[in-house]
Amino acid sequence: MQEAKIAAVLGAGAWGLTLAQLLRSNGLEVRQWSRRSEASLTTVLAGADLWIMAVSMAGLASVADQVAALSLSDCAIWVSATKGLDPQGWRTPSQVLNDRFPHQPITVLSGPNLSKEIAQGLPAATVIASRDRQAATVVQQAFANDRFRVYTNRDPLGTELGGALKNVIAIAVGACDGLSLGANARSALVTRALAEILRVGAYFGARTETFFGLSGLGDLLATCTSPLSRNYQVGFRLAQGESLETALTAIAATAEGVYTAQVLAQMANREGLELPIAACVAELLAGQISPATAIERLMARDLKAELV
Repeated sequence: MQEAKIAAVLGAGAWGLTLAQLLRSNGLEVRQWSRRSEASLTTVLAGADLWIMAVSMAGLASVADQVAALSLSDCAIWVSATKGLDPQGWRTPSQVLNDRFPHQPITVLSGPNLSKEIAQGLPAATVIASRDRQAATVVQQAFANDRFRVYTNRDPLGTELGGALKNVIAIAVGACDGLSLGANARSALVTRALAEILRVGAYFGARTETFFGLSGLGDLLATCTSPLSRNYQVGFRLAQGESLETALTAIAATAEGVYTAQVLAQMANREGLELPIAACVAELLAGQISPATAIERLMARDLKAELV
């Protein structure tokens, strides 16, 4: 498999624009498409070595269907940069893509990657995960530079789950900080949230060690500790008394945790998974409980052993 020279980025939000900028700085020809683009999908994708999916989870299936209908060559490598879970079957972005493009190599990009910092050229690291080692290496070389270190792994499922679930936890941590509950409470919340993430990973059959890497613990720490995190901002603003609509308008960007929390709550109810933090976040976002009530509920849970 040859070196990638042309990349097509689908999505022109903050993350899509940052990835496009990064690839251009690495010398690739970059074409970008969004729903507002004048250029057609065919024009943007034709002849590209990398097809980068950077649209929201809510729009991913629709865009993938549009691409599949074009009957283009299946030589390009997909790079999924979308984070979330599809409510239909609780599928990850790469699984949604694989349903439609079974003959193309699919890779996943995820890590502690706050788009604003990367756009500013601050140092960061990420993971490219794929079961296709050759494809992962091509994508790794396309994205890596002296300010953006790229690792590979062979667990795309665990890599995606870490990236999706941490967004829900960041909303909880933002609410915790918005209530000024302190560092002890924040640390306890993040630690117990990791236990929930591991529970979901085990349910899906992902590798446990992936959740202690960049796309798991690394992404969790970045998203839960930085005000640059959109999901953190949602939780913080809710705790300050804003409505969800007002908070989302203020951040003016997609906060995937809002979408993912509902999927997790649905999955927990149907499958009997113990996900108390995710459940509280879902109820908080639905306006069923206040941030203070959510914290009280978590603190009042039955006493138990930490490790079972």
